[in-house]
Amino acid sequence: MYPVLLLVFCLSCWLLLSRRKQNASKGKLPPGPTPLPIIGNILQVDVKNISQSLSNLSKVYGPVFTVYFGMKPAVVLYGYEAVKEALVDLGEEVAGRSDVPVFKKLNEGHGRLFSDGKTWKELRRFSILTLRSLGMGKRSIEDRVQEEALCLVEELRKTNASPCDPTFILGCAPCNVVCSIVFQNRFDYTDQDFLKLMEKLNENVEILSSPWIQEKQSQELIFNLGNLVMTVIDLFGAGTETTSATLKYALLLLLKHPDVTAKAREEIERVIGRHRSPCMQDRSNMPYMDALVHEVQRFIDIAPNGLPHAVTRDVTFRNYFIPNGTTILTSLTSVLHDDKEFPNPNVFDPGHFLDKNGKFKKSDHFMAFSAGKRTCPGESLARMQLFLFLTTILQNFTLKSEVDPEDIDTTPISSGLARVPPNYKLCFIPL
Repeated sequence: MYPVLLLVFCLSCWLLLSRRKQNASKGKLPPGPTPLPIIGNILQVDVKNISQSLSNLSKVYGPVFTVYFGMKPAVVLYGYEAVKEALVDLGEEVAGRSDVPVFKKLNEGHGRLFSDGKTWKELRRFSILTLRSLGMGKRSIEDRVQEEALCLVEELRKTNASPCDPTFILGCAPCNVVCSIVFQNRFDYTDQDFLKLMEKLNENVEILSSPWIQEKQSQELIFNLGNLVMTVIDLFGAGTETTSATLKYALLLLLKHPDVTAKAREEIERVIGRHRSPCMQDRSNMPYMDALVHEVQRFIDIAPNGLPHAVTRDVTFRNYFIPNGTTILTSLTSVLHDDKEFPNPNVFDPGHFLDKNGKFKKSDHFMAFSAGKRTCPGESLARMQLFLFLTTILQNFTLKSEVDPEDIDTTPISSGLARVPPNYKLCFIPL
């Protein structure tokens, strides 16, 4: 038994050294902690809080460094300048998608979100054109979101101001918006087919929380049934889970900060009142509510490292050689929590997006939807839903916590690629 283990250990060391010598012969990867055979730098990276681990490593190795997940290197970009230089300035060269087996387990190699190369380009183009033909970016989409916001209010009224966990209802609303786009029909929250869809989406989130392995990539035709089905599922996953989690976080932060809630409600009363539904035209006259939505996304940092990218050819980046296919991890946390752009970044404050005159202030550091070629194609829909849903909820309800605001814990539960909001209960008291 021991000779076999020794042989495996020696072989692993040889493979690791060979890989590093191969990279060195072409150039050199950015610096980083020395990897161990087989396991790489897994001991230096807390899988439950990868974002914090990368932050710690950046203090030692700078804004561009290399870590090994197993025997596979990943180049980490930390800070606004490095992330922008790669995702925006290089663009096409870092638009690849890293080969992560958990994605393959989820989508069996199909779909747009985790595809690569020609497949990704064709499916992205197909998705955008199809969504436009179904109403994306048009008034009809806003009408559907407004309709769903009213249905959401009715569901919340059914709680009779009793303490409730909002997770399920907040998940139904954005999912139904996507249903109205894809199927041209929304569903009652008790519909069995709709409940099965919600169940499958939750299962996908659980799969994304499983450990990463290495694995070969299969080659298939682009426009087949599997790719089309997974492209639709990608739309549901991206359009439902992240939006519902952001809404859940937002309500928790509003409970924690009643002063922010009061300012937002005052603006809603002044601009909209209580006798008509909010619309997107209102946003330009509601700088505080606009800033609040942005600050929720900045503060919660729901996808701290985005999805792993990969370089599509050999690239020289800041005098370092990065071979074709190398995984690129972009620390969006380091951008969204940059203390030079956002003073006191660990404090929830809509003022981060307001100028001295109280007007909304844009920021290039706002990369909640990533940036560059792989930015989220559903960004406009997500922005619309967050603004209209939150505004409609505050227009109709007073939010009451079960505990004192000072005792509310907003610490996220890190899980897989995204931050999961903690569970809590609140009362929706009709105004």
